[in-house]
Amino acid sequence: MEVRIYGRNLFRIGQIENQTSLIWTRKFYEPGTFELHAPITNENLYMLKEGNIVGKKGSAEAGIIEDIEKEESDIKNEITVKGRFLSSYMDRRLIKKTVNFSGYIEVAMRQLYSGCIPIPLVELGSLNGFTERVEFQVTMKNLLAYENKLSRAGAIGFRYRPDFVNHKIIFETYQGKDRTLSQHENNRVIFSEGYNNLNNAIYKYNSKNLKTFAIVGGQGEGDARTYYELGGGEGYDLREVFVDAKDLNPEGMTAAQYKAALLQRAQETLNESIVSESLECETEAAINFTYKEDYDLGDIVTVRKKKWNLYMNQRITELSEVYEYGGMTVVPTFGDPLPEKIKWDE
Repeated sequence: MEVRIYGRNLFRIGQIENQTSLIWTRKFYEPGTFELHAPITNENLYMLKEGNIVGKKGSAEAGIIEDIEKEESDIKNEITVKGRFLSSYMDRRLIKKTVNFSGYIEVAMRQLYSGCIPIPLVELGSLNGFTERVEFQVTMKNLLAYENKLSRAGAIGFRYRPDFVNHKIIFETYQGKDRTLSQHENNRVIFSEGYNNLNNAIYKYNSKNLKTFAIVGGQGEGDARTYYELGGGEGYDLREVFVDAKDLNPEGMTAAQYKAALLQRAQETLNESIVSESLECETEAAINFTYKEDYDLGDIVTVRKKKWNLYMNQRITELSEVYEYGGMTVVPTFGDPLPEKIKWDE
């Protein structure tokens, strides 16, 4: 595996020839992460500095070195660098002007970035025409945190793709494909014991955070406060939640737009207050289904484990590429291990 190091200007500095381990974790809803281990040499010390960029041949992502650790002992002489992928640059920006938005989530993600202080070398990529919609109001919030919220709300992935030839970074949005057994449009992908691609599996299920009925409160006090209801359920299956949306300012909105924004907040709360179900496993990159050809990050696939009476269709929300001992293992995560409640007012 070729690990290349670049400066912030995307000009190449060199290549790590002797890494002992690389864990390259791609994430659908947020910036991915990496961890690189290599011997301490003069060349590696020169290249592996804070702010430099780690690239990998054949990857649409690259990472920023944010964490450096050096260890020297009788048995170890190693430098370890860690960091997040390039879209984490958005963690350095604030949404300063109040934005009232009603429309497509993909457009919102691009608009919020465009309204902040520009990030060097970053350009907007093509508009894909995704039709998921959202209503929200935001001001003085962290840009990356809000992009994460919008990504989860619309199941739209995002990344900063480096163009090392032209020395620029492209802000892209994307969606995975449905590859489950229940559809006929795309090639189907199954992870199961029968396909030998479901090894060292870890399954998690948690219904503690499930909510089925939301009451959202807007502006006003006491009996004059605006309330709307959304959802259902009865008996033991009724699980209620109150959504405080006083931060939504109706100024500049019509009554219909304000109601839609409040109900959107309630819907997003219900969307995230669901049963948490996920499965993580290990597989080889070319066992029955080839990684990045037959399936990729963001795709929805079928997972079957007969021993556990488990059958589910889940999105691949994380993919770790582990390079050690001259080989590569892929570790996909299906579903969200701990779905994050979208707190629009934070």
